[in-house]
Amino acid sequence: AHEGQTRRSGEPYLQHPLAVAGILTFLKLDVTAIVAGLLHDTLEDTVATQEELQTHFGDEVAHLVEGVTKIGQIPFRTYEEKQAENFRKMLLSMADDIRVVFIKLADRLHNMRTLGHLPERKQKQIAQETLEIYSPLANRLGMSGMKQELEDLCFQYLKTEAYSMLKLRVAQRDEERQDYVQSIIQETVDALARAGLPGRVVGRPKHLYSIHQKMESQGITFEEVHDLVAIRVITDTKINCYTILGVVHEAWPPVPERFKDYIATPRTNLYQSLHTTVLGPQGDHVEFQIRTEEMHRLAEYGVAAHWRYKEQEKVDERDEKVFSWLRQFVEWHRDLSDNRQFMDSVKLDLFHLDVFHDVVFAFTPKGEVKELPLGSTPVDFAYAIHTQVGDRCVGAKVNGKIVPLRQELASGDTVEILTSPTQVPQKEWLKFVQTSRARAKIKHYLKDEEQKQGLELGRRLLEREFRRRQLPTAQWSESDGLSRIARKRGYASVEEMMRMVGYGRLSAVQLVNWLVPGGDTEKAGEPVRGTPKAAPPQSPVKSVKVMGGRDALMQLSKCCAPVPGDPILGYLTRGRGLTIHAKGCPNLETMDYEKDRLVEVEWDMTVDERHLVKVCVLTFDRPGVLANVSSAIAASKANISRAEITTREDQKAVLDFMIEISDTRHLELALEGIGRVEGVISAKRVREWEHS
Repeated sequence: AHEGQTRRSGEPYLQHPLAVAGILTFLKLDVTAIVAGLLHDTLEDTVATQEELQTHFGDEVAHLVEGVTKIGQIPFRTYEEKQAENFRKMLLSMADDIRVVFIKLADRLHNMRTLGHLPERKQKQIAQETLEIYSPLANRLGMSGMKQELEDLCFQYLKTEAYSMLKLRVAQRDEERQDYVQSIIQETVDALARAGLPGRVVGRPKHLYSIHQKMESQGITFEEVHDLVAIRVITDTKINCYTILGVVHEAWPPVPERFKDYIATPRTNLYQSLHTTVLGPQGDHVEFQIRTEEMHRLAEYGVAAHWRYKEQEKVDERDEKVFSWLRQFVEWHRDLSDNRQFMDSVKLDLFHLDVFHDVVFAFTPKGEVKELPLGSTPVDFAYAIHTQVGDRCVGAKVNGKIVPLRQELASGDTVEILTSPTQVPQKEWLKFVQTSRARAKIKHYLKDEEQKQGLELGRRLLEREFRRRQLPTAQWSESDGLSRIARKRGYASVEEMMRMVGYGRLSAVQLVNWLVPGGDTEKAGEPVRGTPKAAPPQSPVKSVKVMGGRDALMQLSKCCAPVPGDPILGYLTRGRGLTIHAKGCPNLETMDYEKDRLVEVEWDMTVDERHLVKVCVLTFDRPGVLANVSSAIAASKANISRAEITTREDQKAVLDFMIEISDTRHLELALEGIGRVEGVISAKRVREWEHS
């Protein structure tokens, strides 16, 4: 199939699928997976078809090849969007057959090994994507060997100079410390022999990227990195792991708070081992990892070592438990339709549990352990149990005591979640939850609710427009007419078209023009010819208009209190129309996941409307200062609706005013007048968020 094709290196293209099949063989996967690895690029890069693969190699191989084939024939706006869709497809295929991701990782590993033949820009793009997605994914699957090689390759292309320098210095140090490491290994072997314990002892050099990360995160030099080699002790039983731990601690003093028991509490990717750091013969830190042969096999090959496709149809209970977390991972991200949100959520979830010490282990009242990122809260814990538990969470008890939902959990905490059938996810939770699962579920609920409110608001605006034109409302509620218009105008459904009205993306005036016979000829915003011109209902604010002349019910936000002259954006609220925020308002930053609720608006400068603004004045405390400042405000033709004065111990006074102004220029004139009053130190506008 690949006859005549070559790679960028000039070698025959066949070398790539052969290499991928070789990596899958090294992982000890089954024949079907290896054959699929050999054929993984045929659907994408050759004239071969799915039907031909099924005929010659069977349905199973064809299904695996389809799972790793990139999406084609679909136009994407950006490279990132295309990659997101490809990764989404792989993730969903992985839920059906885990071998899809093994093939994809083998493909990526060989591509990284041969990355040097591509242009530098492409090298960095692929390396960054690998570091953010595929390396953490290999780690989550427990494939530490592949993860480490991918990271070192990414390091080589993303930070070439730092990589080369570190590689040289590690090689120099290895020569110096070889005898020292060998002496620790021999002393450990002798101690095991004296205790009558079976076990083989090996030294494992730390890979370059992990050393670089340690130097960066701890702000230390290479000379200050002492644990370049970890000592690994591999024995026969779990009991002997703990006995050997005692032998090691008897030989060298343990470093406090540097012990991890991943045997009693295995990591999500099934990794099990005892980790301890001791003070070695020369007073430096030496890390020991103690595990059984089975744990070692799983640590090296991950779930690939555990998953064997045999002739049996039913997966045994142990394998079912092993892969339940994988299906959950897929399910957590299935509902995210926006490509950027999807990739951000996946990266966050993969990153949070990518480093051993960045997790906490908390327990349910029944003793079930939940592994969570450091900084997780009871809300994260609730969603880790079940979506409905998270959605209905109203409180939590940690170790028997009621705690706030934003409280950070610690390893060993026992957490009881309190629920209510009337509770729903809160936007406030997004400010403190840590897991992508919690964030995805909260955002999904809020977006669904916003869509319902947009639909309801759209119906209200349409009904209002019919009343304004004195048309029978039965005409707009007639479903056939709306369905016909939706199809004609390219909307997926009547509901989508109505939501667009609610969002301010489609004018109710325009929609009525489409519905009413001959309505297409009417200009949007003008009354239908032959009907009396009715005044539109009064909105809470008249000085703002939706750009494009679209209808909306509007009110000014209290949190930022914008006034004409401030750059503004409209945000579609739940059933209250558009709330107008100043651009830069912190509350808008929390609405990143619901950008389809943001509507472009502008001030209607032809409308004369007064707006309340809070002004804070700092002055020297002297008689008559309040009267003088008030006179300055009045001189600028701004009205004072409230005034308060607070005297400080440093002989200064704070004057808080609520004044009515017409726009930002009027406010500037008022502040300039205040600033000219004798004794005034400063005068400024104050927003609500500046006090929160």
